[in-house]
Amino acid sequence: MSRLVCAILFAVVLAAFCTPGHTAVGQDFDLQGFIDKALKADSKRIVIPPGQYRVKPQRAQHLVLRGLSDVQIIADGVEMICTETTRALTIANCRNLTLRGLAIDYDPLPFTQGKIVRISDDKKTHEIELFDGYPGAEYARAFKYEIFRPDTRTLRCPDYSYTIEKVDARHIRVIKNRGRATDPEQVGDLIVIGAEYAPGGSAGHAVECSGNVNVRLENIDLFGSNCFGFLEYNCDGSTYYRCRIDRRPAASDPVKRADPRLRSLNADAYHSKHAIKGPAIIECVAKFMGDDAVNICGNYHMVTACTGAELRVLANGSLNVEPGDPVELLAYDGTRLPDARVARIEPDGAITEAEKAFLLKQRMDERIRTRWNAKAFKVTLDRAVELPMGSLLAASKRMGNGFLVQGCDFGMNRSRGILIKASNGKVIGNKLAGCWGEAIKVSPEYWWLESGSSNDVEIADNVIADCRTNGIAVYAHGGQGKLAPAGAHNHITISRNSVTGGPVPSIWVTSTDDLRIDHNICAPAQPARSTIGGDPAKTDPITTVSCTKITLRENTIK
Repeated sequence: MSRLVCAILFAVVLAAFCTPGHTAVGQDFDLQGFIDKALKADSKRIVIPPGQYRVKPQRAQHLVLRGLSDVQIIADGVEMICTETTRALTIANCRNLTLRGLAIDYDPLPFTQGKIVRISDDKKTHEIELFDGYPGAEYARAFKYEIFRPDTRTLRCPDYSYTIEKVDARHIRVIKNRGRATDPEQVGDLIVIGAEYAPGGSAGHAVECSGNVNVRLENIDLFGSNCFGFLEYNCDGSTYYRCRIDRRPAASDPVKRADPRLRSLNADAYHSKHAIKGPAIIECVAKFMGDDAVNICGNYHMVTACTGAELRVLANGSLNVEPGDPVELLAYDGTRLPDARVARIEPDGAITEAEKAFLLKQRMDERIRTRWNAKAFKVTLDRAVELPMGSLLAASKRMGNGFLVQGCDFGMNRSRGILIKASNGKVIGNKLAGCWGEAIKVSPEYWWLESGSSNDVEIADNVIADCRTNGIAVYAHGGQGKLAPAGAHNHITISRNSVTGGPVPSIWVTSTDDLRIDHNICAPAQPARSTIGGDPAKTDPITTVSCTKITLRENTIK
């Protein structure tokens, strides 16, 4: 073959991958092999050729980066099409790794989409016709069923508890556990629901990071996930910079579909658990996902007996506490004790029948109440405490302290915007619109046994509009469901925020000592409504309950 012919063919191939908006589904490519070969050659800066590549998973993962140090991977103009609805990318035990520019999508998608063609008179049963271009009925799963208005393509109503049945290849039936004739859904409404095609095995989430130090993900685009978008656990100092999560527009969709996508991800966008230093999430986007935009948290473990300094503790998963660690202590009624330090940890058998019976009565997620088959430990503290059965303990240095959420654009999702359960951090300069839960929430959650309480948190310069629940909510509950007394949170600043639309109160704070609320603008547009508790008739646009040392000044109510 002549050099001229080779040059022409090369130019044609290059143009096919570099032309904006090309609609090719992509070519098969051993992305893992390409990176592994470069690493074997001791390359510290790996540049992946631009293109749209179909990648097959190995062991339920499409790409794995493990044990790398001081490596840059440049993937500008690279799109990875995952060919099964399992994990796209695993990053584990890496240090000082940067990944830039990768776009991730799925074919087939981890959800399917259609419209309601019939509703029973009691609104309990929905007959659904699935659209062409989306997974068929055999792949539909009872996970994250959402109903959208066909005119605005925004959520019609909250999610329901339900089961599903396959009717034929393009039709499913959704049966709600409860239905009322006044429920808002209508014939013609659009729906989206989880779907699964993973013949090689399924691993959760699009990008999972574990045990990393100083990993930086920059300009990563996510257009789908079977659950979370970015999940990290046991990491230290992660950075997410200008990462984008949104539903993919029809113009750039590599597959022709009868209706544009309604959803980006099936669940949370950025979820951090057990971080030593919390993540920096900077100038990122998360919209139209099936759950929270951000959740930064640790784990609570349950105290079932206390004798002086000795505690019997049921581990929630693994007991991520070591001798010498400081621990947060939360009494069953929500009172936060001063942090203690662990002196000694010893095995103490397994969960007892009495403990299982106690769990069954608690206000927490059913899977925790009914399936907790925990190991028990004797944890000796550096001082005596009084903690009744049902109190909680958490590793103070493994809940994401030192976090930063800055300059982000979140919203149009069925749950919360920014959910913080950590300390020594900032939520500043973000835009949140159309969240169905609180736009910014600072609170531990007994329901999920997610820690912790917060100290020294600044919430400033955020613009919040048209959310269905409180704009900014800082609160805490005990195991009995009652509000915790002051001191659960400490040193909280809420300053220069704008909260428009949404219900009264726009800003609600409970259970806090040393609280400053200043220079905020609140313009609620809905009647009093809160998920926190209390008498809505007595709430104001800025409301505090069980707080001490409060500074309120120069706030504007419209």
